[in-house]
Amino acid sequence: MLKTLQNVFKVKEIRHRIFYVLMMLVVIRIGSQLPVPGVDSNYFKEWFESQSGNAFNFFDAFTGGSFTSMSIFALNITPYITSSIIIQLLTIAIPKLEEMQRDGEDGRKKLTAITRFLTVALALMQSTAMAIGFGRNGLIPDFNFTKAAVVVVCLTAGSAMLMWIGERITEKGVGNGISIVLMINIVSRIPSDLISLYEGFVKGKTIARGALAALIIIAIILVVVVFVLILNGGQRNIPVQYSKKMQGRKMVGGQSTHIPLKVNTSGVIPIIFASSIMTLPGLIASFMGKGNGTGIGSQIINALSTDNWCKPSQPVYSLGLLLYIVLIIFFAYFYTSITFNPLEIADNIKKQGGFIPGIRPGKATSDYLNKILNYIIFIGASGLIIVAVIPIFFNGVFGASVSFGGTSIIIIVGVILETLKQIESMMLVRNYKGFLND
Repeated sequence: MLKTLQNVFKVKEIRHRIFYVLMMLVVIRIGSQLPVPGVDSNYFKEWFESQSGNAFNFFDAFTGGSFTSMSIFALNITPYITSSIIIQLLTIAIPKLEEMQRDGEDGRKKLTAITRFLTVALALMQSTAMAIGFGRNGLIPDFNFTKAAVVVVCLTAGSAMLMWIGERITEKGVGNGISIVLMINIVSRIPSDLISLYEGFVKGKTIARGALAALIIIAIILVVVVFVLILNGGQRNIPVQYSKKMQGRKMVGGQSTHIPLKVNTSGVIPIIFASSIMTLPGLIASFMGKGNGTGIGSQIINALSTDNWCKPSQPVYSLGLLLYIVLIIFFAYFYTSITFNPLEIADNIKKQGGFIPGIRPGKATSDYLNKILNYIIFIGASGLIIVAVIPIFFNGVFGASVSFGGTSIIIIVGVILETLKQIESMMLVRNYKGFLND
């Protein structure tokens, strides 16, 4: 491993790219500490303590704590993620966007430009809602139009700058820039979460009980990480055989290949979608100042909050967990259906003279791929549910309040593997042995 690291830094281009990424990450963390001018930075900390559902916890975890400290990066890259998902979904409904997606490099550049404009528009809408909704309630002391405008401009500019940094990392660094920005935000919260676990389960206990608690915590984290690695790496290879044909005086073709179907076909998207929908009612109630009531509406909102699930003292709230599981399964199937088209794959195989052994070309191939895909999606969704529910279970039963749940671990592991693969490919070009072949 040490020799591999030495080889990485021997290559000038890779060395410069890694240093560029590190420099950008430093900029991100500095920006996450700079408060927006004219706001009360303690407002959200006090406001969070008064909330029963903590609907913003999921959002704050993705911003690396920038939201609660109300820094210039408070919105972070969530507007970009939202706009990317919207554009992806619209490519199905709008033929023009679908044409751009198939148009090669030029089409992708146009879609990227549209995504950027939509990101700025969403950031502007979110920052305006926050400035008005929270500003009047104490976020902005002596609230007026000028102060609100400053907050809106700072938050929108911060989100746009992070989008720009992410794109520069992709271009001049290693890995996917937006994913790396998201990962560093999540990683920045881990030390405070570990301190919280230490104070809750180790500090003040006897040496034996403290050591046992520490070992259990480490074991649970390792088990989840290993499970995520298996989930991300698992795939089903569908064999494809191509027929031989005459081309001039030669017989060509006849080779065998395969279609790789990943077990976790939709990645972390189903969890993000499901969590966003579950937190939406709580966000709306918080904006309206009705999040802490005792009526049936407040009870429903509490049931939709992950903070109230798996608590022995309030078992009825765990019904929300069942809805969460159903949503994860639904979005796993839905997202895969818009990103993988078995009919198109079957047609392409048929046009190239290929076939799946034992399966007739055309519709039979499409039906076969659909059948296999449905099994795989269910297995992948079940894996996502296990990863997502383990931290929720321990949070509810043992009060282990941490922000790095299953979603965070999937993102961290996925981004690290993706970055290592890119470094690996750069090193293989120069005949160096990489991390993954060590």
